[in-house]
Amino acid sequence: MDMYAENILDHFQNPRHKGTLSAATISVEEVNPLCGDKLSLDLIIENGSIKDMAFSGSGCAISQASMSMVAEELNGKSLEEAEKLSKDTIYELLGVPISPARVKCAILSYALLKKSLILLKHQS
Repeated sequence: MDMYAENILDHFQNPRHKGTLSAATISVEEVNPLCGDKLSLDLIIENGSIKDMAFSGSGCAISQASMSMVAEELNGKSLEEAEKLSKDTIYELLGVPISPARVKCAILSYALLKKSLILLKHQS
């Protein structure tokens, strides 16, 4: 197993920011109907920045590791920085080629983040 696969396994087995936040500014959920991956994301937003974030859910190693990596990457960052996160960023974080069958798993975290950012804009 190479270093990148180990990175995914590490985030899957030891997820960063896993849990829920009772005082969340916004909470969103996304499901990948193709394979049953489920993710929920709670964000606490203060002064235009992600003060804290937590995710919960179930699914394959790629979907869960991807969300853990995104949470680690964006916690404490500004909403502007979060807006700049792209699908390519997620592929870079994962560090392995993603087969067409696994793309939805890999970018479920991206869909969840984008959904939360859109809803935040509509709240303000």
